[in-house]
Amino acid sequence: MGATGYAVNAERWHWAEHNCERRMPALGVRDQGSSEQAPTRIANFDGIIGQSPALQEVLQLVDMVAATDSTVLLLGETGTGKELIARAIHSCSPRKDRPFVKLNCAAIPTGLLESELFGHEKGAFTGALTQKIGRLELANQGSLFLDEIGDIALDLQPKLLRVLQEREFERLGSTQTRKVDVRIVAATQCDLEEMVVEKQFRLDLYYRLNVFPIKIPPLRERREDIPLLVRYFVQQFARRMHKTIGRISPQTMDMLASYTWPGNVRELQNVVERAAILYENGQLSIKKSWLAGECLQTEPPAQPFRRSPTDERDIIGAALAETHGRVSGPFGAAARLGIPASTLESKIRAMRINKYSFKGA
Repeated sequence: MGATGYAVNAERWHWAEHNCERRMPALGVRDQGSSEQAPTRIANFDGIIGQSPALQEVLQLVDMVAATDSTVLLLGETGTGKELIARAIHSCSPRKDRPFVKLNCAAIPTGLLESELFGHEKGAFTGALTQKIGRLELANQGSLFLDEIGDIALDLQPKLLRVLQEREFERLGSTQTRKVDVRIVAATQCDLEEMVVEKQFRLDLYYRLNVFPIKIPPLRERREDIPLLVRYFVQQFARRMHKTIGRISPQTMDMLASYTWPGNVRELQNVVERAAILYENGQLSIKKSWLAGECLQTEPPAQPFRRSPTDERDIIGAALAETHGRVSGPFGAAARLGIPASTLESKIRAMRINKYSFKGA
């Protein structure tokens, strides 16, 4: 192996925490020109890769809440791995041998979502030719993952609230009340608090969902995990494509580590897959032109502040004004200020700044 590359080496690491005890493949990094080192100890749970403090904090929360039946709300941008975290919660729970059922609330038309969730009886509506069991019943004794919960229609929200409060529901076209024992894990990339203010989401449902919130950090807030993820995906695609990919150039790795990744881990995975398809020999290379996330932006790039604030409150206020009150995301005030969104939210609360007052700024 040359002195300018990174080796991809598969090792075994025993990871045991409470109800989660299994052997998981970890990726060890062997520095070129040095003796073989012990494998880097990283989190690897069904595709969750990383060793950054931000990710480790999330996994600690997963470990704490998994043993309970409490409702969990996963918050994070698209592509951050919310479904993987939901599966980890289920796999570490006493319900791990029961069904894990998922439902993307944004992927199903509003008119069909109620039937998909609660089921229906034959003849309940035009086209209901047979009885259908909903996802809620299918997940009985197990876990139900409701992705993009912010997209659920207002008229359907009281019925979901009833499930959370009373553990009961009726199928469409039926008057028979059914009991259900299911653990709800919901996820969203929306700001539900803002949706509550705008009357797009019920406050009581928000409280029921927000029992144990977990914020999934975007990839730009865990840059130290990027090399580990790259090597993991390279190994994965090399095996799938029956290729031997021996080296990743330091220049390529530095370029990937400095990119903002608006599409997060999903975007990184797609870029690595493209590189693996085109790989022939030598070092794996990725062209900068492939990192085209900024070209897909639907908003103009951030511009410098139009005024020169002198204290922290003014700085935060200026950032919120420039971003129309948006805190998180690639176009949010936190990204503009170069700090984590959770830190900015804490400062906003401490200073009693009304971020919603900047919405129309």
